Amino acid sequence: MPRSSRRPPQLRGRVFRGSRAVARGLLTRNELRSSAWRPLFRDVYADAQLPVTHRTRCEAVARWLVPPGAAIAGRSAAALYGCWRAGADDAVDVLVPRGVRVGSVAGLRVHRGPVDAGDVVDRVGTVVTSPERTCWDVASWLDLVEAVVVIDAMLSRRLTEVSALRGYALDRAGRRGWRAMLRAVGLADAGAESPQESRTRVRLVLAGLPRPRTQWVVSDRGRFVARVDLAWPDYRVAVEYDGLWHDEPAQFDSDRRRLNKLVGGDWIVLHLTARRLREDFDGFVAEVRAALRARGHRARPAGPGRAPAMVRPSDVG
Repeated sequence: MPRSSRRPPQLRGRVFRGSRAVARGLLTRNELRSSAWRPLFRDVYADAQLPVTHRTRCEAVARWLVPPGAAIAGRSAAALYGCWRAGADDAVDVLVPRGVRVGSVAGLRVHRGPVDAGDVVDRVGTVVTSPERTCWDVASWLDLVEAVVVIDAMLSRRLTEVSALRGYALDRAGRRGWRAMLRAVGLADAGAESPQESRTRVRLVLAGLPRPRTQWVVSDRGRFVARVDLAWPDYRVAVEYDGLWHDEPAQFDSDRRRLNKLVGGDWIVLHLTARRLREDFDGFVAEVRAALRARGHRARPAGPGRAPAMVRPSDVG
């Protein structure tokens, strides 16, 4: 027989514990398994008509599935700050203090570590790691490029500052992760306006190219000409990342007109698409390097056994 789809008004539009709904007589266990309710985690359900987002899942985790002292962390925390685009079904990152037990739950990524005073905050009723701790965690848990993507967004939204992040790391010098934090912060830039721009910039720098300026405004005798995603003004070389918005004909036309003015002003403008970023970034790096070399840039040779110079935290304003 098909399962009943009875929807008590007390549960409509809500996320709830299944066991409590059954104990209160609102649903039977058979009704709980009907299509009227969507399981989010073990014993946590949502009205199937409720749009479920990553934030919804984070709120459910913080309310019902983690012990006191734990917090939403990492990319999930960044998503709650508006600095990461997470899918509704993505696993939720949770930070749990050492020595605190938490059971294994499908859909959670549990990380354990020391939690200092001030590392967790209440954000609209949900316990989440502070912006500084969030940046520390992504620097420790993600690869360098993806960590910088998150940190760029945190800086861009003015949730924290480079000096605060650097101080947070230096205050914990010697603790596992402090060098990773400094390295990521040293590559971060509040001027980034999208994750793909961040990925492009960081990968160019890691490939040994000089650090570009973000959102550089080109003017002619005080008049605005154009703003470019990345630029090396001394060499009049720019990079533009062509995102999905270029599918809009009017915007694409406006953008190309703007960039044509740069070419007329003796700029070299190189365009990077998502496909090239994904499949042929080495080829794009070669093109940027050639453009810079043509304009007079000379890379400093690395000494024996030395990698290209890293960006120092002090290089970031």
